[in-house]
Amino acid sequence: MSQQEKPPQGSSLFDRFRPAVVEDRTTPEAEYESAPAQDAQSPADGEMPLDARRAMVLLLRQGVIMASQKRLAFDALCLHEPAITQHLASMFLHLILDRRAGIAILLQQDDDIDDTDTDEQYSMVNKRTLTLYDTLLLLVLRKYYQERETAGEQRIIIATEQIEALMTPFLPLTQSTRGERRTLSGATRFLLDKRLISNVRGDLDRFEVTPVIRYVVNADFLDRLLAEYQRLTGPDEAAPPKENNDE
Repeated sequence: MSQQEKPPQGSSLFDRFRPAVVEDRTTPEAEYESAPAQDAQSPADGEMPLDARRAMVLLLRQGVIMASQKRLAFDALCLHEPAITQHLASMFLHLILDRRAGIAILLQQDDDIDDTDTDEQYSMVNKRTLTLYDTLLLLVLRKYYQERETAGEQRIIIATEQIEALMTPFLPLTQSTRGERRTLSGATRFLLDKRLISNVRGDLDRFEVTPVIRYVVNADFLDRLLAEYQRLTGPDEAAPPKENNDE
């Protein structure tokens, strides 16, 4: 990002991924198809191996790399993790590499950057303020993921109708109605773009909640924030309906 281009202001819960900053002439995905295998050792001139640089460029563009989708890039990140981590740290970026879950996430090192500093314009990560609806959707999906993971599910699948039901108690805060599918559709597209959810092949009404969401909102913060939103909606709206035993 040049010195004249200043990123949008306002932070979000999770929009800290690296945007595209390199003009996309030949995609790293295509280059991987014909790229020769590289050794773990760096070249003699001290530069990172070619596959490591390609994987890092892809990570900078996308913000998230999943082994299930980009196996070669993910393997390169694992193989050259120390060199890549050091290079990213020089740009105030932090790599989270979860080999078990098969995901690599790029985050900004917020603690190392003073927002009041004049060098803020050099930040390489754009920020976007979430709407209240987007925030609540993120929270209910994170809660759902936590519950299903605790229950032992390996893939966390959720249907559109389930999402609507989870969002219903909070709709009074967003001035939305249950029937506003366009609002939900726009919010899910945003989460798809950030790879927090992914499409289920052959089923347009279901999504898979990816492990990326675990690193966006931790469990303690999730419980505190949900409790606060439930307090704002009031006990009657936030609480699940009770069965009528008078009949």
